[in-house]
Amino acid sequence: MNIKQPAAHLDQMMRQTRAHHVQLSLMADSKANMILTVASLLIPLSIQYLNDPKFKAAAMIMIAFCVLTVVLAAYAAMPKHQVINGRNNPEGSVGAGLNPLFFGSFVQMRYEQYEQIMEELMNDHNQAYQAQIREVYLLGQYLHRKKYFFVRLAYFAFICGAVASSSVYLVQAYL
Repeated sequence: MNIKQPAAHLDQMMRQTRAHHVQLSLMADSKANMILTVASLLIPLSIQYLNDPKFKAAAMIMIAFCVLTVVLAAYAAMPKHQVINGRNNPEGSVGAGLNPLFFGSFVQMRYEQYEQIMEELMNDHNQAYQAQIREVYLLGQYLHRKKYFFVRLAYFAFICGAVASSSVYLVQAYL
């Protein structure tokens, strides 16, 4: 990267973008927790219908899809990180793929090594902007590929379960 001149508006843009990504992450966690709670509550409510032949198939379908929903929503909300350490990045430099602004990149570093990397980063505005841009990009990729992907699957599983369970009940009830 070659930023011609660092400026306050660039700093504000990066702060705002990171804050937006954090808000999106919190929204994904909130949605995952909401669908997880609803599906978890429907499981014991559906179990009581397993003894009734008229409701048994519909209840089994609802329970199966609720369990799938719970698993997907829990996975979406589960904390994950990719650790990049000296074994994966022996150069220990920002240009080599290290993101010193993300805890997964530096948790296994010695403090002295981290301090040196941060000193280099803070003394070169091009590297500083590059690290911030990499952080925003990686956060966006994580949100898209992990959190929202599994939240979307959880909602889809819940909707499919509700439709399938209701359809089976209606077919059995009126045939």
